[in-house]
Amino acid sequence: MSFAASDGVGFVLHSAINGLSQRQQVIADNIANVDTPGFRARSVEFESALSSAIERGRATTGGLTATVAATGTPVGANDNNVDLRKETIAAMQTQYQYQIMGRAISDRDSRLNMMAGGAA
Repeated sequence: MSFAASDGVGFVLHSAINGLSQRQQVIADNIANVDTPGFRARSVEFESALSSAIERGRATTGGLTATVAATGTPVGANDNNVDLRKETIAAMQTQYQYQIMGRAISDRDSRLNMMAGGAA
């Protein structure tokens, strides 16, 4: 993916794909530890920070980071709070979102490359 993150659209796409990637990693970690006694599931939130940056007109500046926090899922008998059903659904949803963002980035790259080639 060779899009430029220096403009507003590029920043939004870049931030979203990074946040989704981090969410995929955290979900995978949660699932991998479903039977680990004492493990606490985590979640990733980046959408509100990205939305705020867009609303403030700061969708071209770096430094936007995702927030990783413990989930509020109740703790089970082994002192673990991973809900495998919830994590599986979140993994599927995140994968679809990642695919959509990947497609948006690819389409944007194609358009930018076509415009650059047409202007030469």
